[in-house]
Amino acid sequence: MASVSPELVFAEFEALMPQAMDLLRAMVEINSFTANPEGVNALAKLTAEAFEPFGFKSETVQSENSAYGRHLFLNFGNPAAKPLVLVSHLDTVYPPEEEKRKGFGWLESDLEGRIYGPGTVDIKGGTVLIWMMIAVLRTLFPAWMNRFRWMIAMNASEEVMGRDFAKQVVVRCPLGTKGIFVFEGGPREGCSYHLVTARKGRAEYRIHAHGKGAHAGSNHAEGVNAIVGLAKAVQAAAAVTDYDRKLTVNVGRIMGGTVINRVPHEAFLELELRAFEPEILSEGRRGIEALGEAPFFGDACRISVECVGVSPAWPESDTNRFLLEAWAHAAAGLGLETQCVSRGGLSDANYLHRLGPTLDGLGPTGGNAHCSERSPDGAKVPEFVEPNSFVVKGTLNVCALLLAFD
Repeated sequence: MASVSPELVFAEFEALMPQAMDLLRAMVEINSFTANPEGVNALAKLTAEAFEPFGFKSETVQSENSAYGRHLFLNFGNPAAKPLVLVSHLDTVYPPEEEKRKGFGWLESDLEGRIYGPGTVDIKGGTVLIWMMIAVLRTLFPAWMNRFRWMIAMNASEEVMGRDFAKQVVVRCPLGTKGIFVFEGGPREGCSYHLVTARKGRAEYRIHAHGKGAHAGSNHAEGVNAIVGLAKAVQAAAAVTDYDRKLTVNVGRIMGGTVINRVPHEAFLELELRAFEPEILSEGRRGIEALGEAPFFGDACRISVECVGVSPAWPESDTNRFLLEAWAHAAAGLGLETQCVSRGGLSDANYLHRLGPTLDGLGPTGGNAHCSERSPDGAKVPEFVEPNSFVVKGTLNVCALLLAFD
């Protein structure tokens, strides 16, 4: 293993903090809402410039959806080798008008030990932590780093699960990878840091109820109320949920009818279902798709079911074991602990884990991702990151990488 002094690594991270926080602030002050491609591309440019002094060459690729920005790939080392892939994303969930309306921007709170702002933890803080790690490796362990091919892969549309990003990563890794490392925020419990080792898969559906329009006063009996039929389908869909098997169905949106003096001839709902195990997700999908075979208002109301998107599950796997052992060993050397957790939310790990051993949750500690609200009583606060977590988490990640890839 490369000779490593955790104290030296820690000190190097501490020395980088002022520059790192300046970089984070510059990133946070760029609105990079998924549907703001100009902002996403501006963030990509800033990010590429930040890594250029380390010898990383940049490449951008337009998202398949022209309403989104350009994916960013930063490369270092032998292009024919299996890379270590460090994953982040460029987009956030906040439209520029929301940031302006809520007055949601960079705000440092020394009293709370937090920095508030859009993307501070999800995931611009993760990108800055990658930058810090590369800076430390280039300074303290250049010979070790030069042994490997490195790719920093940044999705322009992760928040809407733009699936073309994964295709671009696969094209650039024809032999697979040495490891996939995703820098979504990494919560902690005291001195125990979470490592994400599994995520639920998701299937999205649109269900259409086909009824028969009629005058609600004069010809009510001749109509077939699509909303009433859809209501029965809602109950049947929700019943597919099985908490014991960690299978959930969420009916998230319902639409139907036009005016109240007309029996509605059509209605729609949109739902998602999630599960950790691929076979359980498939079983749940069969339950939802069976709704299209059942009558819900006598025989007159017809239900059609359309799958509009699938994100694969990332199940627990023994292929990650050597990574987990390296992180646990490195944590012990720092007086910390690690805890393996599964998350219901999606990340790029859902699509990329098949390329090699995968760990997620490697970013800094923070909270309230996707929230821009602040209430006067303090019950609601917006997204934040804990700046003191950059040094600890970065030191843990670097020491673990050195152990895992001796």
